[in-house]
Amino acid sequence: MLTFGFVFGLLGSLSAVSACADGADGHTHDHSRRTVPIPVAPPTRPLVWGDLNIIHTTDSHGWLLGHQKTSFPEPNYSGTFGDFASFVTHMKEIALERDVDLLLVDSGDLHDGTGLTDGFPAGGVDAHDANQFVKQLPYDIMAIGNHELYIYANTLDMHTNFAPAFKGRYLSSNVNITVLNDKGQVVSVPVGSRSAKFTTRKGRKVTSLGVLFDFTGNDVNTTVQPVADMVKETWFAEAIKEEPDFFLLVGHMPVARDNWPAVFNAVRAVHPLTPILILGGHSHVRDCLQLDGRSMSLESGRYMETVGFLSANLNTKSKGNLTFNRRYIDPNVVSYEFHTNTNSRNFNTAQGLSITQGLNKLASKFDLSFLFGTAPHDFTLSRSPYPSNDSLLTLFAQNAMPVALAINNTRASIPNVMITNSGSQRFDVYAGPFTKNDQLTASPFADSFLFIPNVPFGIANQVLPSLNNAGANERRAMFEARESAEYGLGYVETTYRRWLQEMDVRNDGAARRAAANLTLGYVTTDACPGVGDDVLHAPLPFFDAPDFIGSIPPTVASEDTPIDLVFVDFISDQLLQILNSIQNTTVFTNSDVQTYSPILANAALGLYAQAAWN
Repeated sequence: MLTFGFVFGLLGSLSAVSACADGADGHTHDHSRRTVPIPVAPPTRPLVWGDLNIIHTTDSHGWLLGHQKTSFPEPNYSGTFGDFASFVTHMKEIALERDVDLLLVDSGDLHDGTGLTDGFPAGGVDAHDANQFVKQLPYDIMAIGNHELYIYANTLDMHTNFAPAFKGRYLSSNVNITVLNDKGQVVSVPVGSRSAKFTTRKGRKVTSLGVLFDFTGNDVNTTVQPVADMVKETWFAEAIKEEPDFFLLVGHMPVARDNWPAVFNAVRAVHPLTPILILGGHSHVRDCLQLDGRSMSLESGRYMETVGFLSANLNTKSKGNLTFNRRYIDPNVVSYEFHTNTNSRNFNTAQGLSITQGLNKLASKFDLSFLFGTAPHDFTLSRSPYPSNDSLLTLFAQNAMPVALAINNTRASIPNVMITNSGSQRFDVYAGPFTKNDQLTASPFADSFLFIPNVPFGIANQVLPSLNNAGANERRAMFEARESAEYGLGYVETTYRRWLQEMDVRNDGAARRAAANLTLGYVTTDACPGVGDDVLHAPLPFFDAPDFIGSIPPTVASEDTPIDLVFVDFISDQLLQILNSIQNTTVFTNSDVQTYSPILANAALGLYAQAAWN
């Protein structure tokens, strides 16, 4: 039977406040933590240290105050970035005592995800303030992610204000930004550095690269070179020419089913036996594989739900296989204290406490605890069937969209069908206070709502099922092409959902959930030997959902009744294509499309909460 540790969770992400800008009218807002002990399962066994060890983060997306809700699996991931800083400090001390190397590595995507990054006031830059706390940690290598490239101002901020803090260790091997140089000339230069060479505390020589997958959604004045072309560059050949003690390949690219083999094989062609460690990211999953017996590739999840640990024994003159270990750590204080042999009296460091305090002040500055309403229960993306009362997709499509878009809308009285993509919702909504931070976390995309007027109800009502019907060969081909294109643009939800589904099926989810001594969490199966998960969990329930979701069709007089067909701009091209395929009376084009409401998709949940949850 497992014993349980305690982690101090947060009831409601931050305390509820009145609807006013922080301090603007003399009010002060209390963002202090409500400390309620939530039992979490402790790690099952100590870490396996080697003579080289790496702590790995990736795809943190602004989750620097940890997961603050009390419904599982959220308490598993409740550690703040300040707690993580304390953990790193203690791990560094252990490495000194063991007289081994310990590196700290990140694989990108610091932007876009919570109010700490996205909640900045007008005139600010996404993640600029939050990244000041990231810069306080002793990262040895960091790599750029695709979310650093969607908006030029964000990329410029990383180039100008973030990368210099790491003195050549923030890497963007195949990513450039166009800027003016000191002479006023337009030049294209790496956002960070193309490569880095350094020596570890124990004297090991390291050559490192920071690679981004073949991303196509970057903003103007930024460039992403395809990985296959990057490895043919003269600078690349020069960077890998000299043999180090090991190669540290860090990048925002999944360790499986992507282009890491292109980089790996290019290095292997020059150095057949040199150890290679790959730290990947982007697909939001826990994963590990070995491309050969002298390498290991590790990917450490998303949203600060995983801290990866990789160890290797390099102190050998053997030319055979090397010994590696990996672990996926649940980032909470119980895990951190277990692995650092500390307790509640001596775990927190001054730096860690300062970082957490600073993040809470930033949350207050951004008014992230602004209260829209109180959610009556949990609404989840994939743990409840769609449609159902517990489904966030149902809540958004059938409740939030119709209520929000009717506000100050002269067309509200005209019957309509509303359609959006299920990927428009990014994270679960949990029972309790629904705040500005929760809105930014759950529904971040600022899509516009468009409409086509006077579409016969019988036709409009066929659009949603037709969008979701990939049975016909031509439609299947269309959607496969769309999935491939969306991957290039950076959308990984399909990959992450497939991983959750496989996890539930492979690990007999229903039976494991019935075991009272297992909490919900990730149950990882990867291609590396042994068990990677640090804590035993029951897998999350998984229910598939369609790619597109919609409102409840109105009751109208006949199939010919003209109605408004409402949809988000993100799916406009696909919707027009489907609309023209299911009828031949009218050829609909972009000229038929109008703006339906000034309200954007990322505001709908908050407006609904104000109307229905107070």
